[in-house]
Amino acid sequence: MRPIVLKGKLVSLGVPLRDDLHKAWLWYNDRDVRRYLLEPAEVFFYEDELEWYETLRKEKKHEKVFAIVENSSRSLVGFIGLYRIEQGDGHAELGYFLAREYWGYGYASEAVKMVLQYAFEWLNLRKVYARVYAPNKASQRVLEKNGFELAGRLRKHHYIPEEGFVDELIFERFRAVDF
Repeated sequence: MRPIVLKGKLVSLGVPLRDDLHKAWLWYNDRDVRRYLLEPAEVFFYEDELEWYETLRKEKKHEKVFAIVENSSRSLVGFIGLYRIEQGDGHAELGYFLAREYWGYGYASEAVKMVLQYAFEWLNLRKVYARVYAPNKASQRVLEKNGFELAGRLRKHHYIPEEGFVDELIFERFRAVDF
């Protein structure tokens, strides 16, 4: 049974399990899922996922990663994390992805809301930022729904297969009194 860290209406944030790695490996090699993640052309081996999991399990200080679990089915639908956590500066980078079959149901929006709660209440961070490629309108909407604002743009900064060089947008959200 998976320990749940935060529970929402649609999804919960839980502890990633070794049993999740097979799905993560399949999703990471799905070109539609990978398209707007770092290194979209990369091919991942199952052993890469095992190494990632072991590193995640042992090095907890600078990143916190959660499994996104659908409440009704208890199915794993994706992952969300806070990366490059800098306690001294009070900020971290947000990253997330969902399996393609779970897009469009509001899961990402709710997962982002909960990870912000974790960042601000449990880690006492003052800011969370995210980098999004300009063609990824769905992810931009998720961030905007959660109070992120556009902070900057790196023009023609990343190459996306079949799309060419695209802008990288930097969004940020500061801690507020209420969630």
